[in-house]
Amino acid sequence: MSLVRRDWSDVPDMIRRVFETDVEKGWLRVEEFVDAGALVVRAEMPGIDPEKDVEITVADGVLTITASREEKTEHKEKDSYRSEFRYGSFSRSVVLPAGATEEDVTASYTDGVLEVRVPLGEEPKAEPKKVPVTRG
Repeated sequence: MSLVRRDWSDVPDMIRRVFETDVEKGWLRVEEFVDAGALVVRAEMPGIDPEKDVEITVADGVLTITASREEKTEHKEKDSYRSEFRYGSFSRSVVLPAGATEEDVTASYTDGVLEVRVPLGEEPKAEPKKVPVTRG
């Protein structure tokens, strides 16, 4: 039996959201909603140092949150030693709606929850364009 790695880049975003796991980068749960004229994306990130372990980027209409975690504990006693560690990287990308203002994105971290706010401007309204039909 062999393991086949799936390239998820060719899967439409709508279908990918059904599965909601990024097999290659780990798992990061988020919620998205609109509040006071902004798209709000919240991500659970307990135990993360947001200044050191989180990177937020916005490019080409996509918001990407990437984080890494590394925890290590050691218990040394007279006759024993125990070490535990846990680490991993997590990433999620959210397609921004039309009219999102990429330049004014803000982020805050409170009680283990990262909140990213993306202002929503007016969605450009395209006038219908009549296309003439010619005879061939």
